[in-house]
Amino acid sequence: MFAYNVHHVGIAVNDLDEAIASHTGLYGGEVLYRELIESQGVTEVMIPLGGTSIQLLQPTTEDTPVGRFLAKRGEGLHHIAYAVADIEAALAHLVAEGVELIDVKPRRGGGGHKIAFVHPRAFAGTLIELIEVVE
Repeated sequence: MFAYNVHHVGIAVNDLDEAIASHTGLYGGEVLYRELIESQGVTEVMIPLGGTSIQLLQPTTEDTPVGRFLAKRGEGLHHIAYAVADIEAALAHLVAEGVELIDVKPRRGGGGHKIAFVHPRAFAGTLIELIEVVE
């Protein structure tokens, strides 16, 4: 069995600077990093809060996964990310269990970490991200 811990909660936003001001002002967190992830078409900010983090995501264009999400659903919860020790093994386990994946192989995410997404149909309509933290 695999140990999954909540690593972060991803929130799609229209205005990243406004969202940063709101989250840091309301919750007292500080921005850990801000990064453009061109391959995913987003600029992301990670704000540690307690034992997890809030990831704010602003699309670079409307024709990206987060851009389409915002157009369809508006701002709000985009995904929940679970930290795993071995992302390849976790993906293999999910495939063996018949779980539908978006990413069958990990890709590079923010902070240089390995990530992969599990289709929302697998978890009651919630997009799940697996993340293997690369130190």
